[in-house]
Amino acid sequence: MADAEHAGTRTGTDAGREGVEPPVAGRGGAGRGAAGGAGVPRTRTFPSLPGSGLLASELRTTFRRGRTLALLGVLAAIPVLIGIAVRIETGGGGGADAHGGDGPAFASQITNNGLFLVFTALAATLPVFLPMAVGVVAGDAVAGEASAGTLRYLLVAPAGRTRLLLTKYGAVAVFCAAATGVVTLAALLTGLALFPAGDLTTISGTRIGFGEGLGRALLIALVVAASLLGVAALGLFVSTLTNSGIAAMATTVGLVITVQILDVIPQLSALQPYFFSHHWLAFADLVRDPLLWDDTVKNLGLQAVYVALFGSLAWARLGTKDITT
Repeated sequence: MADAEHAGTRTGTDAGREGVEPPVAGRGGAGRGAAGGAGVPRTRTFPSLPGSGLLASELRTTFRRGRTLALLGVLAAIPVLIGIAVRIETGGGGGADAHGGDGPAFASQITNNGLFLVFTALAATLPVFLPMAVGVVAGDAVAGEASAGTLRYLLVAPAGRTRLLLTKYGAVAVFCAAATGVVTLAALLTGLALFPAGDLTTISGTRIGFGEGLGRALLIALVVAASLLGVAALGLFVSTLTNSGIAAMATTVGLVITVQILDVIPQLSALQPYFFSHHWLAFADLVRDPLLWDDTVKNLGLQAVYVALFGSLAWARLGTKDITT
């Protein structure tokens, strides 16, 4: 799944960027010989953050893939389709009860204020579309390199296995933010284009200004992006278990769907608070006045536990994995 070009670029260019200072005119024997040892200006070099070159290369590779762009395109289309559907159904009017409470959360308020399309789109994509997209990217992170035969090249010095794993997770985390940002921006632009904007009526019934409402939308987007970090860690761990990128992606997406199903079975109510998806929609409390943080804090704490657990398992697995391809 990863390109051969991906490996060649990093083993040469990024390895040099990470651990080897490029030759500078006037420094060293060869430079003095060619320049006569005098009058040659020296180029100043500045140290970069450790691993920054490897992360930049990983981000370029991730976001240049057609699969990644297709996922972001689908995510961007969802809020647009929701907005158009609501507009057609209500003709841009209909008031707060136009939908009778049906559809995704907040949908009945979209015709009153286009900002509610942001909340609706995030509520509609978080249970399925966003985690599936993250699962695809995370599942392919290590297994895709192995299946393409480029993993062993990425493990040579100065990268190392720990730095490579952190770089891979960092790139997936950036994708979590990018995917959430795409949904948020598409919903915001569509909502403002199709529906009125102004003061926002919160779930508590109070009214807040548009600026504060926009701030709430951005806060919720950050919370949603953070809610995906547990899935990212799970997918990265699965990716270290196999050399097949397709198998890793399918397994990660399958686990996400399975957990979602288990989370609605009443007989498993004792276990459900520990599922990574259980508190995902708690961000609705951030549209209240005053803000209610209890379930959101539980959600973020649970994601931190999943990141620590599956991140450690991924590190242990990759550290002992016999790389033959």
